[in-house]
Amino acid sequence: MGEFNVHRVRFFNYVPSGIRCVAYNNQSNRLAVSRTDGTVEIYNLSANYFQEKFFPGHESRATEALCWAKGQRLFSAGLNGEIIEYDLQALTIKYAADAFGGPIWSMAASPSGSQLLVGCEDGSVKLFQITPDKIQFERNFDRQKSRILSLSWHPAGTHVAAGSIDYISVFDSKSGSAIGKMLVDRQYMGVSKRKCIIWGVAFLSDGTVISVDSAGKVQIWDSATGTLVKNHLVSNADVQSIAVSPQEDSFVVGTAEGTVFHFQLVSVTSSSSEKQWVRTKPFQHHTHDVRAVAHSPTALISGGTDTHLVIRPLMEKVEVKNYDAALRKITFPHRRLVSCAKKKQLLLFQFAHHLELWRLGSTVATGKNGDTLPLSKNADHLLHLKTKGPENIICSSISPCGGWIACSTASRFFLYRLNYEHDNISLQRVSKMPVFLRSALQILFSEDSTKLFVASNQGSLRVIRLQEGGFTHPRAFQPQSGTVQSMCLLAVSPDGNWLAASGSSAGVHVYNVKQLKLHCTVPAYNFPVTALAIAPNTNNLVIAHSDQQVFEYSIPDKQYTEWSRTVQKQGFHHLWLQRDTPITHISFHPKRPMHILLHDTYMFCLIDKSLPLPNDKTLLYNPLPPTNESDVIRRRTAHAFKISKKYKPLLFVDLLDEKTLVAVERPLDDIVAQLPPPIKKKKFGT
Repeated sequence: MGEFNVHRVRFFNYVPSGIRCVAYNNQSNRLAVSRTDGTVEIYNLSANYFQEKFFPGHESRATEALCWAKGQRLFSAGLNGEIIEYDLQALTIKYAADAFGGPIWSMAASPSGSQLLVGCEDGSVKLFQITPDKIQFERNFDRQKSRILSLSWHPAGTHVAAGSIDYISVFDSKSGSAIGKMLVDRQYMGVSKRKCIIWGVAFLSDGTVISVDSAGKVQIWDSATGTLVKNHLVSNADVQSIAVSPQEDSFVVGTAEGTVFHFQLVSVTSSSSEKQWVRTKPFQHHTHDVRAVAHSPTALISGGTDTHLVIRPLMEKVEVKNYDAALRKITFPHRRLVSCAKKKQLLLFQFAHHLELWRLGSTVATGKNGDTLPLSKNADHLLHLKTKGPENIICSSISPCGGWIACSTASRFFLYRLNYEHDNISLQRVSKMPVFLRSALQILFSEDSTKLFVASNQGSLRVIRLQEGGFTHPRAFQPQSGTVQSMCLLAVSPDGNWLAASGSSAGVHVYNVKQLKLHCTVPAYNFPVTALAIAPNTNNLVIAHSDQQVFEYSIPDKQYTEWSRTVQKQGFHHLWLQRDTPITHISFHPKRPMHILLHDTYMFCLIDKSLPLPNDKTLLYNPLPPTNESDVIRRRTAHAFKISKKYKPLLFVDLLDEKTLVAVERPLDDIVAQLPPPIKKKKFGT
């Protein structure tokens, strides 16, 4: 791999927001996840669980419910009393409609996907008709005495179950009349509690209603008679969420103790046709409250306060035992939150509402390979830049020279000029930025820091020429005819002549910067792009996809390179393809054109294109024989992939120069230390 001086950075104090809701779409095999800061993320489970889209958070949007409707439409509702629909193409909010019932605690789409039901603080249940353009209020159901905390439709769409405080109501969906009420026992471990909160309900085809509550109970009800059929006490704390499989043969619940329980419908005896619900498997993959669960045909999905999204496969449902059957824990976003000014050795960290600028430390000490060298000058926190307003920052970037910082929210675009005088730094905001630059999804500076490229959520690409006093009028790239899609990833060539852009679909377009025209389009691939970069000198575009495939495309020749064709013919090592986190950054060695540096969350890799590719019989993670072997044997047995797992979890890795590497880590223990304390559980022997 070669020797590098590595700046091991651990002062990026990033803490992901907790997960509040999850919603699984069986038709598209996508998962929507909302977090406590209002951010909504879309994961493509068919594309190696890649986070392909996200909507930035907002301080006033505390999302309490999330659901999919007919036509792949996504809705959310929260404590501000508004119902929000998301535009999945432009990656923006389509509209927000007030339900006029106070804070909204629950929401559910009808089985047909044409109606939307919301439960409000004032005890009202409101039915909305989903029209092609927006939603339209239809009727109120009979008002209840307390807030509606959970809702579930009967699969036939004829009835609705609503969970409140101390009771469950059953409504006729056509008339809106309450036709039944089931009182929940307040008794918990022999002690009467003041209130029993019904956190979740599920309505099954045979009329069974399953409820989970704050007394730690999972209860099975007969909705026709209003009687309790079975009671399962599963926790000493709240059971906060429930999800049922599409076949209705199993369901999953999440507790405030961090445990997930799996229930299955099994026969009472081997010869009997009578079946009952049995608690079969407990899973302890969380340390804090499990606020949301989902049940796909092959996996149990859970998320909560500890910020992890956990996908636990059901081995009996997985046909082929491959990496899809491995447990997944997704903690960090699949996008870059760190940018680097190599010339001044500066790092820009992006948080929800502010940016931090740091200068790396330095040392004059020397040592052998593997030594930790003492700093002669510590890292400096140069700037804390807070944005005004309630909106989260979507993207940010610092120029390679360190003289410019740009960032964007959903409604504003900010550009700052930085001036350095010895140890002092001054900041000047560039005023009168054009309105059409706001809501930028990606910002990128050219290598010489004279141009700024901005990709908007409307599919437009613009270039701004920077100058000392500000900027010149933005110029737009000519889009591909007939397509309007948001651009999520950008890469510019070091010579500034080419710009590559990847949209929310799998396509990559290459533009001529001087002519502002489309130069070529890389052949389409089935999996979304996770990272891309253009190599110096050769202008080869390197593209990483969510299925761990890496392609190299020659921009001047408009075709894949010979190395890329060899890779696709031979194939990657099976261990390389089984990694479960996407490549999020690609860079190149300034003096060695055959080297490609890339990283995911748990490793960084240097690919040497001059060496042969490894096959499945060779060791991927230990390519070099012992050092006492001769150079001839070492060269003969070495392969192209040099992988290091020393630094993790990785949020950013890049080359500052030919001998210096910077690696930004975020240890999970540091994140857990900043979370609220979990519920204390009695352990045996303590």
